[in-house]
Amino acid sequence: MNFWKEHTALRAVLMLAAFIGGFALLICGWKQTGQLGGLGLMLLGVALLLGTLALYNKPFEEPRGRKRR
Repeated sequence: MNFWKEHTALRAVLMLAAFIGGFALLICGWKQTGQLGGLGLMLLGVALLLGTLALYNKPFEEPRGRKRR
């Protein structure tokens, strides 16, 4: 799928939004020390940062196909 290779501006905007959102959730969760809701915010922030990393790496993936022997 060449969608992410062809739409680099969209990919950059999505990565920037996910990165800023993930960092904001991490910081908000960190301020809620000792509360279970803070842990949930931090986990959601980490998930957004991992999603950003996956979105960054998507155009560099090899296409899936048969493995050669």
